[in-house]
Amino acid sequence: MSADSRPVVLVVEDEPSYQDALNVGLTVEGFVVVGATTIGQAREVFARHSPNLVLLDVMLPDGSGIDYCREIHQTVRTPVIMVSARTSEVDVVLGLEIGAADYVTKPYRLRELVARMRAVLRRPPSEPSVSDGRVTIGDIDVDFVRRSVAKRSLPIELSRKEFDLLALFAEHRGQVVTREQCLDALWWGLDLVDTRTLDTHMKRLRQKIEDDPPHPRHLVTVRGVGFRLDD
Repeated sequence: MSADSRPVVLVVEDEPSYQDALNVGLTVEGFVVVGATTIGQAREVFARHSPNLVLLDVMLPDGSGIDYCREIHQTVRTPVIMVSARTSEVDVVLGLEIGAADYVTKPYRLRELVARMRAVLRRPPSEPSVSDGRVTIGDIDVDFVRRSVAKRSLPIELSRKEFDLLALFAEHRGQVVTREQCLDALWWGLDLVDTRTLDTHMKRLRQKIEDDPPHPRHLVTVRGVGFRLDD
């Protein structure tokens, strides 16, 4: 961490022109910039500086930025913004699926990038504020500390987004959570995410935790509004 109060940003980028421009531009905008051109180098820099935010290119000389993003979030909650020239919806959704806070495509304007960075840094941690770190919904046990779910004592494998969605409902247990709240909380209202993405995650989550997914007992749809988690 920097000795002053400025946020530290790790820029993982192998193109010198982008690395140089970001170093200058972000410094002017009030960030402390530390750089890396490979995943291996990024690991070392991350360990030395404990950055507040990572700007991570998708395609790097020694591997995939998406894999490194997944690696980061296995141990820490540091937000990651993926940066890439790849613009297909599949790439974008995959980046967000594995925990990226945002996805910016090249070429980008510095002002827009900085606005997104500051928005990400303002977001509260995504961990649910359940007092004891655990909650039971019917025969489903959710451990927010270990980010694990079990049904009748048998573990259930959830993706990162599926768990975060369940956690959101658990925080508002018995209350209606609107579709807009879901999108804002998990995808921060990004234009690239339409309601079909949310519906897909709901369908998968129900298939994993409900006895009869087409007729859910716990994850109830409130038609025209959103969803509610019932015991």
